[in-house]
Amino acid sequence: MDQRDEVRDFLSSRRARLSPTDVGLPAGTGRRRVAGLRRDEVAVLAGVSSEYYARLERGNLAGASDAVLDAIAAALRLDEAEQLHLRNLAHAANQSTRRRRTPTPRPAVHASMQRVLDAMTTVPAYVRDSHMDVVAGNALARELLSPVYRFARHTGTPPNSARHAFLDASARDYYPDWEQVTHDCVAALHGAAGHNPYDKPLSDLVGELSTRSEMFRTLWATHDVRLHRTGLKRLRHPEVGVLVLEYDVMELVQHPGLVLIAYSAAPGTPAADGLALLASLAATRGDAITAPGG
Repeated sequence: MDQRDEVRDFLSSRRARLSPTDVGLPAGTGRRRVAGLRRDEVAVLAGVSSEYYARLERGNLAGASDAVLDAIAAALRLDEAEQLHLRNLAHAANQSTRRRRTPTPRPAVHASMQRVLDAMTTVPAYVRDSHMDVVAGNALARELLSPVYRFARHTGTPPNSARHAFLDASARDYYPDWEQVTHDCVAALHGAAGHNPYDKPLSDLVGELSTRSEMFRTLWATHDVRLHRTGLKRLRHPEVGVLVLEYDVMELVQHPGLVLIAYSAAPGTPAADGLALLASLAATRGDAITAPGG
């Protein structure tokens, strides 16, 4: 992943989705030579010179002030996730060369966090890193995510939500809303890449998925980003059927880069009954479902 290319493609793709009438500019007459807004129109809306905006869109965000970034975000009608992505790209552009080349260590949770997860016996909960690797989880989460763990064992790789969604043929059955899930995976990885485009393991994962999945290549080219905080997810578990679960995502302050994801269901619902059955299966099997090497 090249940081300047990411800046260029992100800004140009956001510009291409807007028409002059979307932002209160006259539509004009005749055929436009570019899709969406022209660079000079974005510059006018943001209150900067055309030359300066052209420099930014060529990938040079170094030195851009918060005020300029806010103006560009407003001109392009960026949502919250996209504004954060733009700021992360600008932050990365201002990192020193030494900082860029510093390897990113594989995160790990403290023993105390694992105890907290294990104590959550009625809620599937796991910890995921920015590469979408599952780095820790409780017994119920391992049971719920058993297809992800099985694919990881088969391939000899860490359990990874994105790798499973794109490369395991059975994922389309496990995720009834597979297309939405794949969009969400790519949006999360794009956000991570904007935060740290020099993360080699992340670059390797993106390269692997780009090589092996046409769907991933297509979605990666959209440059969409999204914040994942809470919502609904449908999973078709091979033993208990379809579960419609609520999920909540919480950042772990003591573990930068890691998030805790917990699934739940309202009492008395079919999903709650399904989780109770999964909890029984997990208690019976113990630690039979594990990641490679652990």
